[in-house]
Amino acid sequence: MKDSLRQQFERLAFRLSELDTILADGSAASDMKRYRALSKEQSEVGELVSQYRRYQQREADLSAAREMLEDQDMADMAREEIIAACADIAALDESLQLALLPRDPDDERNAFLEIRAGTGGDESALFAGDLARMYLRFCERQGWRTEVMSESVSDLGGYKELVLRVEAPGAYGKLKFESGGHRVQRVPATESQGRIHTSACTVAVMPEPDEAEEIQLNPAELRIDTFRASGAGGQHVNKTDSAIRITHLPTGLVAECQDDRSQHRNKAKAMAVLAARLREKDRSERAAKEAATRKGLIGSGDRSDRIRTYNFPQGRLTDHRINLTLYKLDAIMNGELDEVVRAMQAAQAAEQLALLEGRS
Repeated sequence: MKDSLRQQFERLAFRLSELDTILADGSAASDMKRYRALSKEQSEVGELVSQYRRYQQREADLSAAREMLEDQDMADMAREEIIAACADIAALDESLQLALLPRDPDDERNAFLEIRAGTGGDESALFAGDLARMYLRFCERQGWRTEVMSESVSDLGGYKELVLRVEAPGAYGKLKFESGGHRVQRVPATESQGRIHTSACTVAVMPEPDEAEEIQLNPAELRIDTFRASGAGGQHVNKTDSAIRITHLPTGLVAECQDDRSQHRNKAKAMAVLAARLREKDRSERAAKEAATRKGLIGSGDRSDRIRTYNFPQGRLTDHRINLTLYKLDAIMNGELDEVVRAMQAAQAAEQLALLEGRS
């Protein structure tokens, strides 16, 4: 481990002593918000310092084992300890470096996942439906709860637009890399000549804000329209103006919900989506400024980026951000996205480690 990283962990050990003193005093409990923040920091820093002390202990064990090699009676035992200590040190070193990487505070949040048909007409809408099924099956495999916030169904099937809410700790952290342009190459069902067509959809993944941190919307800046829900029919469809569309006038952003029979609940859901979109707009603008000075490996997450190609004739998925190619498209479209997610997370971690080492 580099000396600069050791110094960071020693600073963390000093900070842990500070936190222990502050929390033991008891006066911090008078401000519960501050107390909870300090307690959380103490827990996180304490875990890191504990790992670092374990790393130092295994270094000491390794040094002692090497000295034992000179004793013929202890040599075999020493060699076994050296192998074990080296393995532990390598694992702890990797774990500690990853622990120092900056964390996105949004990663543990629920997520809104938005799919929109793009170029390609009806085929694009059908592909949007395929993407929706892929994500729904992935969420089901994870044991996550999903809810349709709004949908606009295409005439031939699929979606012109679909917004899903994914409820699970860590949902945003796993789904966030899906933001961008998704391109499909295949023979459409409507193609009589058997020619391969290319069409595209865009996906946007937004963290659901905490209620306490949610953007405060000024009612004077909102236009709220009610309309009758559209759908496949049924007892309650088109009977009441329960669907809600909310327009944020300063930005032109729009959110709507028609999934619930209750106008009140539809309004609450649409407000939540609008707040997430405004928050994501602010985040994207900040990311664009940062990207101007440093081009990230993973990309800006802007929906105009073409991030992935789904080639059905070849059964191939290619993620252009990390040059990942997998010939298991059927399984992926059936929700087996785990390998793709892990590859993206690993690529981000590798980039952050390189930056961390560059500053050291």
